[in-house]
Amino acid sequence: MPPALPENLVEMGRISAPFGIKGWIRVQPFTGTTASLTQYPTWWLRGAAGWRELAVQQAQVSGPDVVAKLAGCEDRDAAAGFKGQVVAIPRQAFPPAGKDEFYWADLVGLKVRNGEGLNFGVVTSMLETGANAVMVVRQPATDGGGDEERLIPFIADVVRRVDVAAGLIEVDWGADF
Repeated sequence: MPPALPENLVEMGRISAPFGIKGWIRVQPFTGTTASLTQYPTWWLRGAAGWRELAVQQAQVSGPDVVAKLAGCEDRDAAAGFKGQVVAIPRQAFPPAGKDEFYWADLVGLKVRNGEGLNFGVVTSMLETGANAVMVVRQPATDGGGDEERLIPFIADVVRRVDVAAGLIEVDWGADF
């Protein structure tokens, strides 16, 4: 089992393959904007031995992916050794979010309830559907059965209030959805 993600790191992508013969890697980003991963001068990579920080010498967008040259990675064989590793960035390195904008990493773990006070559970992950973002909200079962999972759109018509400090998202969503 791979080492757990340190609390302050946020997964931003996964290394999918070497790129070329001079030690570059190809990264599948998990970010909303592909280019955002290129803004960070160091990345944390998770390999079999755990997490380590590496300097990014160069990075650029290549189609839907990011290609990058990491310090100490000088040839294709070295780059191939990174295949499958997770790329993470410390949360405190993110630029400030704009007004009424939120990083998905900040939404995961927040409780979700509607205006009537019905608790739906906790955001366990976020999905991008193409049309809009969707919160995956999980409520542990109280009767010994399986957990209840809801998919709730993260759109202005549904999300009434997000209070990250209070750990709460209030939604206009009925129990029967």
